[in-house]
Amino acid sequence: MKSFEFLSKKREGKPRNCGITMVLDKGMGLETAKSLMEISGEYVDYLKFGWGTSIVHEQDIVRAKVEMYKSFDITPYTGGTLFELAYMQGKLDEFLKEARNLGFPAVEISDGSTSISHDDKLDCIRKAKREGFEVLSEVGKKNPELDKELALEERIRYMQEELDAGSSLVIVEAREGGKNIGIFDKAGNAKEDEIDVILDKINPKKILWEAPNKDQQVFFILKLGNTVNLGNVSSDDITSLETLRQGLRGDTVGKI
Repeated sequence: MKSFEFLSKKREGKPRNCGITMVLDKGMGLETAKSLMEISGEYVDYLKFGWGTSIVHEQDIVRAKVEMYKSFDITPYTGGTLFELAYMQGKLDEFLKEARNLGFPAVEISDGSTSISHDDKLDCIRKAKREGFEVLSEVGKKNPELDKELALEERIRYMQEELDAGSSLVIVEAREGGKNIGIFDKAGNAKEDEIDVILDKINPKKILWEAPNKDQQVFFILKLGNTVNLGNVSSDDITSLETLRQGLRGDTVGKI
Protein backbone atom coordinates (compact mmCIF):
# COMPACT_ATOMS: atom_id res chain seq x y z
CA MET A 1 0.00 0.00 0.00
CA LYS A 2 1.28 3.46 -0.94
CA SER A 3 1.80 6.16 1.66
CA PHE A 4 -1.12 8.62 1.77
CA GLU A 5 -2.79 6.55 -0.95
CA PHE A 6 -6.17 8.01 -0.02
CA LEU A 7 -5.02 11.35 -1.48
CA SER A 8 -3.83 10.03 -4.84
CA LYS A 9 -5.53 9.90 -8.21
CA LYS A 10 -5.60 6.38 -9.66
CA ARG A 11 -4.08 5.89 -13.07
CA GLU A 12 -4.63 3.06 -15.53
CA GLY A 13 -2.34 0.15 -14.74
CA LYS A 14 -0.03 -1.61 -17.18
CA PRO A 15 -0.24 -2.51 -19.96
CA ARG A 16 -1.46 1.03 -20.66
CA ASN A 17 -3.01 2.20 -23.91
CA CYS A 18 -2.41 5.83 -23.01
CA GLY A 19 -0.54 7.83 -20.41
CA ILE A 20 2.60 6.08 -21.60
CA THR A 21 5.98 7.12 -20.23
CA MET A 22 9.14 6.35 -22.19
CA VAL A 23 12.39 6.70 -20.26
CA LEU A 24 15.87 7.17 -21.71
CA ASP A 25 18.62 4.88 -20.40
CA LYS A 26 21.94 6.55 -21.18
CA GLY A 27 24.06 3.70 -19.85
CA MET A 28 22.98 2.94 -16.29
CA GLY A 29 24.55 -0.01 -14.53
CA LEU A 30 22.38 -3.05 -13.89
CA GLU A 31 22.06 -2.63 -10.14
CA THR A 32 21.40 1.11 -10.42
CA ALA A 33 18.71 0.51 -13.01
CA LYS A 34 17.14 -2.32 -11.00
CA SER A 35 17.04 -0.22 -7.84
CA LEU A 36 15.35 2.57 -9.76
CA MET A 37 12.76 0.21 -11.23
CA GLU A 38 11.99 -1.24 -7.81
CA ILE A 39 10.78 2.16 -6.68
CA SER A 40 9.50 3.63 -9.97
CA GLY A 41 9.10 0.79 -12.48
CA GLU A 42 5.32 0.80 -12.33
CA TYR A 43 5.35 4.26 -13.91
CA VAL A 44 7.54 3.29 -16.88
CA ASP A 45 6.13 1.69 -20.03
CA TYR A 46 9.03 1.85 -22.49
CA LEU A 47 12.75 2.01 -21.82
CA LYS A 48 14.99 3.17 -24.65
CA PHE A 49 18.63 2.13 -24.66
CA GLY A 50 19.70 5.55 -25.89
CA TRP A 51 21.40 6.12 -29.22
CA GLY A 52 24.13 3.53 -29.78
CA THR A 53 24.98 2.95 -26.11
CA SER A 54 24.38 -0.80 -26.47
CA ILE A 55 27.47 -1.05 -28.69
CA VAL A 56 29.88 0.08 -25.98
CA HIS A 57 28.63 -2.32 -23.29
CA GLU A 58 29.14 -6.07 -22.96
CA GLN A 59 26.40 -8.33 -24.31
CA ASP A 60 25.84 -10.02 -20.95
CA ILE A 61 25.19 -6.69 -19.26
CA VAL A 62 22.81 -5.51 -21.98
CA ARG A 63 20.97 -8.85 -21.95
CA ALA A 64 20.65 -8.78 -18.15
CA LYS A 65 19.27 -5.23 -18.21
CA VAL A 66 16.77 -6.13 -20.93
CA GLU A 67 15.47 -9.07 -18.88
CA MET A 68 15.37 -6.96 -15.73
CA TYR A 69 13.26 -4.28 -17.42
CA LYS A 70 10.90 -6.89 -18.85
CA SER A 71 10.42 -8.34 -15.34
CA PHE A 72 8.84 -4.99 -14.40
CA ASP A 73 6.44 -5.15 -17.40
CA ILE A 74 8.50 -2.57 -19.26
CA THR A 75 9.24 -2.81 -22.98
CA PRO A 76 12.96 -2.16 -23.56
CA TYR A 77 14.01 -1.20 -27.07
CA THR A 78 17.02 -0.16 -29.10
CA GLY A 79 17.61 3.51 -29.90
CA GLY A 80 17.04 4.76 -33.42
CA THR A 81 20.67 5.68 -34.05
CA LEU A 82 21.60 2.02 -33.70
CA PHE A 83 19.16 1.13 -36.49
CA GLU A 84 20.51 3.95 -38.64
CA LEU A 85 24.08 2.66 -38.27
CA ALA A 86 22.94 -0.82 -39.30
CA TYR A 87 21.05 0.57 -42.30
CA MET A 88 24.04 2.65 -43.45
CA GLN A 89 26.31 -0.38 -43.28
CA GLY A 90 23.85 -2.71 -45.02
CA LYS A 91 23.57 -4.86 -41.88
CA LEU A 92 19.86 -4.68 -41.07
CA ASP A 93 19.50 -8.47 -40.91
CA GLU A 94 22.43 -8.73 -38.50
CA PHE A 95 20.99 -5.88 -36.42
CA LEU A 96 17.62 -7.58 -36.03
CA LYS A 97 19.27 -10.91 -35.23
CA GLU A 98 21.44 -9.33 -32.53
CA ALA A 99 18.44 -7.45 -31.07
CA ARG A 100 16.55 -10.74 -30.87
CA ASN A 101 19.50 -12.56 -29.26
CA LEU A 102 19.77 -9.82 -26.63
CA GLY A 103 16.07 -10.20 -25.82
CA PHE A 104 14.79 -6.87 -27.13
CA PRO A 105 11.05 -7.16 -27.92
CA ALA A 106 11.01 -3.82 -29.77
CA VAL A 107 13.18 -1.59 -31.94
CA GLU A 108 13.10 2.05 -32.92
CA ILE A 109 13.33 2.94 -36.59
CA SER A 110 14.30 6.51 -37.37
CA ASP A 111 16.15 8.66 -39.88
CA GLY A 112 17.09 11.55 -37.61
CA SER A 113 20.85 11.38 -38.12
CA THR A 114 21.08 9.92 -41.62
CA SER A 115 19.42 10.16 -45.02
CA ILE A 116 17.02 7.31 -45.65
CA SER A 117 14.29 7.53 -48.24
CA HIS A 118 10.85 7.45 -46.70
CA ASP A 119 9.88 4.42 -48.77
CA ASP A 120 12.94 2.55 -47.49
CA LYS A 121 12.08 3.54 -43.93
CA LEU A 122 8.57 2.15 -44.37
CA ASP A 123 10.03 -1.08 -45.77
CA CYS A 124 12.27 -1.36 -42.69
CA ILE A 125 9.27 -0.92 -40.40
CA ARG A 126 7.43 -3.69 -42.23
CA LYS A 127 10.48 -5.96 -42.14
CA ALA A 128 10.99 -5.52 -38.40
CA LYS A 129 7.31 -6.27 -37.85
CA ARG A 130 7.56 -9.44 -39.94
CA GLU A 131 10.53 -10.46 -37.80
CA GLY A 132 8.31 -10.27 -34.72
CA PHE A 133 9.41 -6.95 -33.23
CA GLU A 134 7.22 -4.18 -31.96
CA VAL A 135 8.26 -1.03 -33.82
CA LEU A 136 8.36 2.53 -32.58
CA SER A 137 9.28 4.98 -35.33
CA GLU A 138 10.49 8.54 -35.03
CA VAL A 139 9.79 11.44 -37.35
CA GLY A 140 12.12 14.43 -37.48
CA LYS A 141 15.77 15.32 -37.89
CA LYS A 142 18.29 15.84 -35.10
CA ASN A 143 19.92 18.72 -36.99
CA PRO A 144 17.65 21.75 -36.39
CA GLU A 145 18.31 23.20 -39.84
CA LEU A 146 17.41 19.95 -41.58
CA ASP A 147 14.40 19.49 -39.33
CA LYS A 148 13.06 22.92 -40.36
CA GLU A 149 13.07 21.74 -43.97
CA LEU A 150 10.41 19.17 -43.07
CA ALA A 151 7.08 20.92 -43.64
CA LEU A 152 4.33 20.26 -41.11
CA GLU A 153 2.08 18.64 -43.71
CA GLU A 154 4.91 16.33 -44.75
CA ARG A 155 5.70 15.50 -41.11
CA ILE A 156 2.07 14.53 -40.54
CA ARG A 157 1.97 12.42 -43.70
CA TYR A 158 5.10 10.57 -42.63
CA MET A 159 3.64 9.93 -39.19
CA GLN A 160 0.45 8.40 -40.56
CA GLU A 161 2.25 6.33 -43.18
CA GLU A 162 4.57 4.89 -40.53
CA LEU A 163 1.61 3.97 -38.34
CA ASP A 164 -0.03 2.34 -41.37
CA ALA A 165 3.19 0.41 -42.02
CA GLY A 166 3.05 -1.11 -38.54
CA SER A 167 4.53 1.27 -35.99
CA SER A 168 2.71 0.97 -32.68
CA LEU A 169 3.71 4.52 -31.73
CA VAL A 170 5.17 7.36 -33.73
CA ILE A 171 7.66 9.54 -31.86
CA VAL A 172 7.84 13.30 -32.44
CA GLU A 173 11.55 14.20 -32.40
CA ALA A 174 12.74 16.63 -29.73
CA ARG A 175 16.13 15.15 -28.83
CA GLU A 176 17.40 15.02 -25.25
CA GLY A 177 17.46 18.81 -24.88
CA GLY A 178 14.01 19.65 -26.26
CA LYS A 179 15.01 23.00 -27.78
CA ASN A 180 14.95 24.39 -31.34
CA ILE A 181 13.72 21.12 -32.80
CA GLY A 182 10.40 19.81 -34.07
CA ILE A 183 7.50 21.22 -32.06
CA PHE A 184 9.73 23.25 -29.70
CA ASP A 185 11.23 26.68 -30.35
CA LYS A 186 14.72 27.86 -29.39
CA ALA A 187 13.61 28.47 -25.80
CA GLY A 188 12.00 25.04 -25.52
CA ASN A 189 8.45 26.37 -25.66
CA ALA A 190 5.88 24.25 -27.45
CA LYS A 191 4.52 25.45 -30.81
CA GLU A 192 0.90 24.96 -29.83
CA ASP A 193 -0.56 25.84 -33.23
CA GLU A 194 1.51 23.11 -34.91
CA ILE A 195 0.61 20.61 -32.18
CA ASP A 196 -3.08 21.34 -32.75
CA VAL A 197 -2.72 20.59 -36.46
CA ILE A 198 -0.99 17.27 -35.69
CA LEU A 199 -3.68 16.33 -33.17
CA ASP A 200 -6.36 17.06 -35.76
CA LYS A 201 -4.83 14.53 -38.16
CA ILE A 202 -3.23 11.77 -36.03
CA ASN A 203 -4.77 9.62 -33.29
CA PRO A 204 -3.34 11.10 -30.04
CA LYS A 205 -3.04 7.61 -28.51
CA LYS A 206 -0.54 6.76 -31.26
CA ILE A 207 1.71 9.77 -30.69
CA LEU A 208 4.65 9.72 -28.28
CA TRP A 209 5.72 13.32 -27.65
CA GLU A 210 9.37 13.68 -26.69
CA ALA A 211 9.25 16.10 -23.77
CA PRO A 212 12.49 15.92 -21.79
CA ASN A 213 11.96 19.10 -19.79
CA LYS A 214 9.56 19.65 -16.90
CA ASP A 215 7.86 22.72 -18.43
CA GLN A 216 7.16 20.71 -21.59
CA GLN A 217 5.70 17.86 -19.58
CA VAL A 218 3.47 20.30 -17.68
CA PHE A 219 2.35 21.86 -20.97
CA PHE A 220 1.24 18.54 -22.44
CA ILE A 221 -0.45 17.33 -19.25
CA LEU A 222 -2.44 20.55 -18.91
CA LYS A 223 -3.32 20.58 -22.60
CA LEU A 224 -4.09 16.90 -23.19
CA GLY A 225 -4.58 15.48 -19.71
CA ASN A 226 -2.52 13.05 -17.66
CA THR A 227 -3.05 10.29 -20.23
CA VAL A 228 -0.78 12.00 -22.78
CA ASN A 229 2.13 9.84 -24.00
CA LEU A 230 5.51 11.38 -23.11
CA GLY A 231 9.03 10.28 -23.98
CA ASN A 232 12.74 10.96 -23.60
CA VAL A 233 12.11 11.32 -19.88
CA SER A 234 15.32 11.25 -17.84
CA SER A 235 15.71 8.33 -15.46
CA ASP A 236 16.04 10.96 -12.72
CA ASP A 237 12.60 12.38 -13.55
CA ILE A 238 10.36 9.29 -13.46
CA THR A 239 8.84 10.08 -10.08
CA SER A 240 8.73 13.80 -10.87
CA LEU A 241 6.68 13.17 -14.02
CA GLU A 242 4.33 10.77 -12.27
CA THR A 243 3.60 13.35 -9.57
CA LEU A 244 2.76 15.83 -12.34
CA ARG A 245 0.44 13.26 -13.93
CA GLN A 246 -1.30 12.65 -10.60
CA GLY A 247 -1.71 16.33 -9.75
CA LEU A 248 0.68 16.18 -6.81
CA ARG A 249 2.80 19.22 -7.70
CA GLY A 250 1.97 22.92 -7.78
CA ASP A 251 2.03 22.93 -11.58
CA THR A 252 -0.85 20.47 -11.87
CA VAL A 253 -2.54 20.28 -8.47
CA GLY A 254 -6.27 20.86 -8.85
CA LYS A 255 -5.90 21.03 -12.65
CA ILE A 256 -6.05 17.35 -13.64
